[in-house]
Amino acid sequence: MAARFEWRTSLCADDFPAAAYEALRLRVTDHTPFNTLAWMAASERALTSGERLHVLLGWEGDELVLCLPLVASVERFGRLPFRVLHHLGYPLADRLALLARTDRDSIQRALVEIRRQLPHALLQLNELSDPTDGESALTGWTAHSSMGERRLSCRVPVHLISEADRQEVSGDPRYKLRRARKRIAAIGAEVRRITPDASTMGPLLQAISEVEAVSWKGDEGVGIFADERHRQWMDRAFTALAAQGLVRVVVLELEGRCISYRLGLLEQGRLYDYNLAFLPQYADLGSGRVLLDEWIRWGLDDNWRWIDASRVSLENSSHQLHERMTGQLEHWRWSFYSWRPDGIALGLALRVWQWVKPLLQRYKAWRAAKAAKPVAAPAPVVAPASKQANLKKESAMESEHASPSHSQR
Repeated sequence: MAARFEWRTSLCADDFPAAAYEALRLRVTDHTPFNTLAWMAASERALTSGERLHVLLGWEGDELVLCLPLVASVERFGRLPFRVLHHLGYPLADRLALLARTDRDSIQRALVEIRRQLPHALLQLNELSDPTDGESALTGWTAHSSMGERRLSCRVPVHLISEADRQEVSGDPRYKLRRARKRIAAIGAEVRRITPDASTMGPLLQAISEVEAVSWKGDEGVGIFADERHRQWMDRAFTALAAQGLVRVVVLELEGRCISYRLGLLEQGRLYDYNLAFLPQYADLGSGRVLLDEWIRWGLDDNWRWIDASRVSLENSSHQLHERMTGQLEHWRWSFYSWRPDGIALGLALRVWQWVKPLLQRYKAWRAAKAAKPVAAPAPVVAPASKQANLKKESAMESEHASPSHSQR
């Protein structure tokens, strides 16, 4: 059955089909907490004045088979403005599944519908995981774009919880854990597990945001509570998710005060380790590793199946779950450049940059190597023996006729 498309401008409207949305989300096996209507509604309320939400719904009869909430905005590339579409929740949604349960023909027509309703240069969907039940439905969009790109965002370490986790971890992590626990015990701090609800989530967020504010994340402005907009976004999102029982927190407390924490989201037996921070004066405790181990022990007690790092850097990731990981999951960024003049120009600019970038990197590496290479000192010029004798004679004569003041100086 061919899908019938409909556009909405809000997920928060009273007439939005929330029940149909939730039914669709649960049918998509790879859905995450960042696909929940609670997270999406909080993301919508956090939009700025320059951003507009457009929600594409696809129906087959009375069944919702597609929901794609897109945020339209203007971004500058090389100082030039281009109209860009992102999935709602970007950039704080750590992993998303494409909410689509329809045939490929309907997926292709969805792209045509998007371009008709929302003319743009670039449509970009970040942090999408590959479906476990086959090829991504977005593969066909590449052939219908002036340029399409599927780029790896990150490889997320994951840990499959098993009975082996009841034993002490082996190798170097064991000694790091032992040292950290000794330091924590020495100052009298305690680890606590928290499952907040809607009424307790607010005070808990206040406590952990104060920790983040004075941590390195606060100093560099990269935390989830970095400014008032993000703070309100997180308050709404986590309060709504806590009301559904999806939030878990492990904290390290000293005399009743939080000095370190890990904040996570739990769904389908998978804990997403979303955020952590610690007070800088307790940086040498190694609390992050101890709290990560507490996630695993909590999972054993409550029958969780996985601990995920949620999201990490593509290169040089320092996430402590790398020490305990049993596998990895890949996040992808899909980019589709339209056939409009601005889309073609932006796609061509990307191709040129992809060609120039490795050349530029090699040139910089060559310059750095050249600058680091020691420069050999020039060999001293040795005068012929006859010339040396004449120079010595002239020097002696000059010394004999020098004035007293000159010779003493």
